[in-house]
Amino acid sequence: MSKGTLKQILLLTDGCSNDGGDPAAIAALAREENIMVNVIGVLEEGSLNEEAYDEIEKIATAGGGISQVVYMKQLAKTVQMVTRQAMTQTLQGVVNKELSQILGREQEWDDLSPEKRGEVMEVVDDLGERVDFEVVILVDASASMRNKLRTVQEALVDLSISMDSRGGSNYYTLLTFPGKRNDTDIIKGWTSGITGLSGLFDKISVGGITPTGPAIQAAIQQFQSRKRRSMISYGEDEYELEERGS
Repeated sequence: MSKGTLKQILLLTDGCSNDGGDPAAIAALAREENIMVNVIGVLEEGSLNEEAYDEIEKIATAGGGISQVVYMKQLAKTVQMVTRQAMTQTLQGVVNKELSQILGREQEWDDLSPEKRGEVMEVVDDLGERVDFEVVILVDASASMRNKLRTVQEALVDLSISMDSRGGSNYYTLLTFPGKRNDTDIIKGWTSGITGLSGLFDKISVGGITPTGPAIQAAIQQFQSRKRRSMISYGEDEYELEERGS
């Protein structure tokens, strides 16, 4: 089985969108482009906004991804867990789709013996180590995130180090929202590593509204522009993983 490319948007936020329409609807558009949207809600100890929690869950569901709400001290571990879990979920969906083509529609995952399921998961684990990985990291830089950005930075560095242990290629780009003049600012263009973030995070302008929907749209456009550049550079040999089961 060819390894393909897995695409994710990783949204880190602590509040509700208040500009630019329904972010869940935009996340659904990402899913149509085979881009999974994962959302991590970053809270301070003892705080819980039910409206924000509901929005976080709706965005991830619409985007075919995973949502998690955590306190800052748990963030680094959670970023890695959500990213890995979403990768496994995507790959299992791809493998299951190929299995249904081989076995026929009358035989589903639940019909497989425990031994066969174990073999399938071995394939998923192997693909998880070899698949190429592209992620747009989307960081809420509204005023309420001011005291959380240092923790977000540390969590992203830990993610990069963890993902570097895989055999597949990793590519990241970092966007913050709201931007100074647009809905988002590109803090770091596409790169194979994000360990050198400290100076970049110090330059982030914090404050303003929370245009989560337009920010997700900007993230989708980052994948589209990268794909166009790749096709120009390498011809038409690149391909993507097909839509996965959620």
